[in-house]
Amino acid sequence: MKIPEPEYNIANLIDKHHESLQEPPRPHLGASTLGHPCDRWLWLSFRWAVQQNFDGRVLRMFRRGNLEEAQIVSDLRAIGIDIQRTTGNQSRVSFGSHVSGSLDGVIKSGVPGALKTEHVAEFKTHSAKSFNDVEKKGVEESKPEHFVQMQVYMAGTEIDRALYVAVCKDDDRIYTERVKFDKEVADKAVARGKRIALADRMPEPLSADPTWYQCRWCPAHDFCFESKITKHANCRTCAHSTALENSTWRCERHDADDIPVDWQREGCDSHVLHPDLVPYPRKESTNEWQAIYVINGKDVINGEPSESVFGSKEILANPSVCADPDEFALEFRREFNARVVG
Repeated sequence: MKIPEPEYNIANLIDKHHESLQEPPRPHLGASTLGHPCDRWLWLSFRWAVQQNFDGRVLRMFRRGNLEEAQIVSDLRAIGIDIQRTTGNQSRVSFGSHVSGSLDGVIKSGVPGALKTEHVAEFKTHSAKSFNDVEKKGVEESKPEHFVQMQVYMAGTEIDRALYVAVCKDDDRIYTERVKFDKEVADKAVARGKRIALADRMPEPLSADPTWYQCRWCPAHDFCFESKITKHANCRTCAHSTALENSTWRCERHDADDIPVDWQREGCDSHVLHPDLVPYPRKESTNEWQAIYVINGKDVINGEPSESVFGSKEILANPSVCADPDEFALEFRREFNARVVG
């Protein structure tokens, strides 16, 4: 007889553990994303306006992919390929304007058919369906994002060949492909990344059709087609901040350059919601550090909270209360510096 498992069984507890260790969004616009088809998604993710929170099972899948890299390196070395596993700053390729990425490794020699040729190494794990497709079509057609990623890495390292190593998670099959450097593809991808990272305003979406297959499962689907509002108040979703060409962020409100990344994640009380990240009409304000948004037909002042001014976190928590607070709520704001939290 099978013993009934408790509601919080071992699998659930393991997944919850991994979810508690979820990494924050990266500070740069990564080379691995430059082949993504949608400019808007790249802008929203770089601005931390839409953030993916993965469940434990998916995070464990990511871990498996990371652990697989060491096994791939071991197997390549076993057959005489001289590969240098890059770590930390060694792995970085940077192009300025917030565009950069991290290499899996650099092959110095030993690739069959090109024994003396250097290669950028790129490792990916696949489901059986995905593996079969890349094996049939090749990486450029089957996985254009992976293809662009390698092109960017080759540009950053001045190495004109890449070795793509794919492993099927279902049955451990291996597929390898040598990829030639295409300067036009790399230059176009890097230029696109810089344009998006430095853009003050949100780009148009890939499609205006919510049922379009590339939009349907996008993490920004709700933002683009339903809510039209961010869930995050941080420096990058603030109207006062600007991404600079030297890969730093500037805050106009505090006249500060090079805002530390940890500060960017937290934001401050002076945060004003970027107009492209809310669905509300905006009116001109006489105070340059505040915005006036029309919510439910009422003017709501957004800026550093006070009796009559509502902070961004308050508006995101409950816009209706901010638009029409009762006397009880206003009294609490006056007497106790209370804030809207839900």
